[in-house]
Amino acid sequence: MDEMSFIEKLMVFGLTRQEASIYLCLYRNGILTGYEAAKLTGISRSNVYNALAGLAEKGAAYLLEGNSSKYMAVPVEEFCDNKLRMMENTKKWLKENMPAADEPSDGYITIVGEQQILDKMHHMMEQAEKRIYLSASGARLSGMESDIAALLQRRIKVVLLTDKVPEKLKGAVSYKTEGKEEQVRLISDSRYVLTGELTGSPRDICLYSGQRVFVDALKEAMRNEIKLIELTGKKKKAKGEA
Repeated sequence: MDEMSFIEKLMVFGLTRQEASIYLCLYRNGILTGYEAAKLTGISRSNVYNALAGLAEKGAAYLLEGNSSKYMAVPVEEFCDNKLRMMENTKKWLKENMPAADEPSDGYITIVGEQQILDKMHHMMEQAEKRIYLSASGARLSGMESDIAALLQRRIKVVLLTDKVPEKLKGAVSYKTEGKEEQVRLISDSRYVLTGELTGSPRDICLYSGQRVFVDALKEAMRNEIKLIELTGKKKKAKGEA
């Protein structure tokens, strides 16, 4: 696998690009001095020593004292678990101590970028209490299987409008429709909506809102689409019987 992929993933856990490169070097080569790490990576010794100090401070490397300081990478699973536990504890503290704030429900928020849009959809589904209406392609739904399966497990009503329902989501109410390749629409508890396009680009744009008029308009549009699907299905059935 491309080394850059490992570096990008390690950076998610708080390492700088240079620290991630040095961490990979330690991980592959075992215990190293700063001089050895610099020689193996081609990074200047001063930058390597700064990166090693950063790795030790962030819990990604052990410093072994001796005649010359040597470093060893903390096992990746242990390092990631420690980071996740720390972040979970920090999340809990912030949730308990942050001042109260009202979520804007009467405005429109533009969300840019595929990952940011997917994160918002994940949060909307995670916070849903009664029902979810989701219109998207079958390929896009496949990437949301775990979120939708969790909704079904919580007995949240899930209605899907899609060209193909993934096998694991057969428990949802589904309506077969076409033309959903890049379009996505999500309604949560008849309170919040997200609509736009997801092409896989950082320039993707979706609109999120809790504005009542907008929510009702999108709900009505999806109801009409469902009615049309049902009507078309009955016509096809009638023709088949004839």
